[in-house]
Amino acid sequence: MARTIIRFGVIGCGLMGKEFASAAARWCHLTGVDFEPRITAVCDANEAASQWFRDHVPSVEAVYTDYKSLLADSAVDAIYCAVPHQLHAQIYVDIIEAGKHLLGEKPFGIDQAANRLIQDAIDRHPEVIVRCSSEFPFFPGAQQIYRWVQERKFGRIIEVEAGFWHSSDLDPTKPINWKRRIATNGEYGCMGDLGMHVLHLPMRFGWRPRSVRALLSQIVPERPDGQGGTVPCETWDNAILACEAHTEDQQFPMLLSMKRIAPGHANTWFIRIAGTAFSAEFTTKQPKQIASLPYSPGGVQAWHVADAPYKSAYGTVTGGIFEFGFPDSILQMWAAFCDELAHGDRMQQPFRCATPQEAGSSHQIFTAALESNRTGRTISIDWRS
Repeated sequence: MARTIIRFGVIGCGLMGKEFASAAARWCHLTGVDFEPRITAVCDANEAASQWFRDHVPSVEAVYTDYKSLLADSAVDAIYCAVPHQLHAQIYVDIIEAGKHLLGEKPFGIDQAANRLIQDAIDRHPEVIVRCSSEFPFFPGAQQIYRWVQERKFGRIIEVEAGFWHSSDLDPTKPINWKRRIATNGEYGCMGDLGMHVLHLPMRFGWRPRSVRALLSQIVPERPDGQGGTVPCETWDNAILACEAHTEDQQFPMLLSMKRIAPGHANTWFIRIAGTAFSAEFTTKQPKQIASLPYSPGGVQAWHVADAPYKSAYGTVTGGIFEFGFPDSILQMWAAFCDELAHGDRMQQPFRCATPQEAGSSHQIFTAALESNRTGRTISIDWRS
């Protein structure tokens, strides 16, 4: 099968840049695809970070410390960009203006004003495909819930809960990093860091909150500075957002939670939907299982828990009896992005990566959440703006 080769540059050679490189190295794991990413250039201000790519990614032909030099490289078609939030507006806009397709990390700007700058650049360059990284909805259990929503199986929705929890910050001796500083992570704190993952499916389903009541928590007030002292933690550790979601024909409560300090959780993403005709839930805590409860009036109310087979959006060499994991979800997300680059609206399957519009919607919600926390009030969101 002839394949379309998409030449990628990576800006930001840290953890997620390495995950992308690992996904590209596993491309043979996919079956039936006629496109393939090839990392030809990388850029990081820290030369030690880019050295890993020199050592482990044979396709890399150029290494830069200035991202603008990478953008001038004609041997690059598209960019994966993973940099701290305060750099998003400048670098993402420059990528788009350079005519390079972009998969960028959330939250697409440190705040709503920065996000608007990125959206304006996208509007000026409709020929450039821009998407936001969010891999968890590519788990087979999440894909099954997506299909059930499309089939309208739930009847009248009673309530929805979605969240992303981990506990890497439970240890107060963990040194401070850029995610604990407003200058680099923004006022959103954990919402900007984790929230797009939580909102990806609700936004895809059209479940936009009309109002938000936020409870934001700063649990560890200071951390070691790495030089023998301590410095204040400036950003929110945990966020719980109580929302009222509206669709064309119904409204329902939707609880969204983003937690950096959730004891016992390493990396737990989940979604639960309760409906009058059908209910379902999936969590990466039990990645092989999906729970559902079909109901008809007067019938038995009983949850059914079944193993979710390894049935992903794009076919793989892995048999259905095996487990799906985080690296698999990243590979599937990258397949979706490359599929869209190669085929446009004629993708091999319909589930796209998170869109800039969905990322922009998350900013409206997070901005309202900050106002709610400051005032102690429920804040309305006007989506007409």
